[in-house]
Amino acid sequence: MTPLDIVIVNWNAGSQLAACLASLADCQDPASLRVVVVDNSSSDGSVDALALPDLERRGLAVTVLRNADNLGFARACNQGAALGSADAILFLNPDTEVSRDGIAQARAVLDAQSRTGIVGARLVDEAGETHRTCARTPTAASLVAHTLFLDRLFPRLVASHFRLDWDHADTRPVDAVMGAFLMIRRSLFARLGGFDERFFVYWEDADLCTRTNAAGFHVCHAAQAVIRHRGQGTTDAVKDRRLFYFLRAQALYAEKHYGRVVSFGVLAAAFVVNLPVRFARALLRGGSGDAGAVFRAGRMLALSLPKLLTRRPS
Repeated sequence: MTPLDIVIVNWNAGSQLAACLASLADCQDPASLRVVVVDNSSSDGSVDALALPDLERRGLAVTVLRNADNLGFARACNQGAALGSADAILFLNPDTEVSRDGIAQARAVLDAQSRTGIVGARLVDEAGETHRTCARTPTAASLVAHTLFLDRLFPRLVASHFRLDWDHADTRPVDAVMGAFLMIRRSLFARLGGFDERFFVYWEDADLCTRTNAAGFHVCHAAQAVIRHRGQGTTDAVKDRRLFYFLRAQALYAEKHYGRVVSFGVLAAAFVVNLPVRFARALLRGGSGDAGAVFRAGRMLALSLPKLLTRRPS
């Protein structure tokens, strides 16, 4: 297989990181893979526990880059990509396990057409159920509508962000794929300036896909590339920050692609509807801890408003 750089950003992924690397060592031609693990100041010993000599004996070369602080997903991805030189880069979450031929299948789709810029895989859970991870390019209206939960209240009128209407069983061009498995041509990645580091986590993949389409390249879903994905594997323990970063990134995406007025609309919808509904729902379910997480997320978002509201569009 043609050489491929793989970037894995780790933040307290626990044993999932070791399982991910083991699956890479078991895939077709592991010697063609150049893996960089960028550790964002983990405190769980997940990197220290890696059996790197054993992986090397199995043909998988792994480089570990340790950050003293958590620099965020987008910035860490750019760090890892800068250490490689292959003509394609795979950004892979540590809560994934690749199938034996999954990477080769995805690479074949990337190489088949010169205007294919990004390829995503079919992500499945432990039971083999396919996740609906391909998404639509957000519009100004959909960004506000989804923050207001209108896609859930009126699914026939407001389309969901993810393509829930399609089983993901065939290979086809799509608007966007999830960053849990995102393969991109290095030349395109460099042309686009990599991931936008203003997105600490979340929405950086949607932004990259949007810019890829705008540059005249295609994003493609490779149905035969099957990858097991747990989902939220490294952020489930920090629900408050997870919600804060998601809502903040959504507002940043809105401003970047549609302007400040739409960003204001997303933020207003978050404070007036989204956060109160989440808080009330958590209380009704008896989850005082979840309600506290929603409250803390709202507080963090409120504290971030001065910077969000005074940023200059770029």
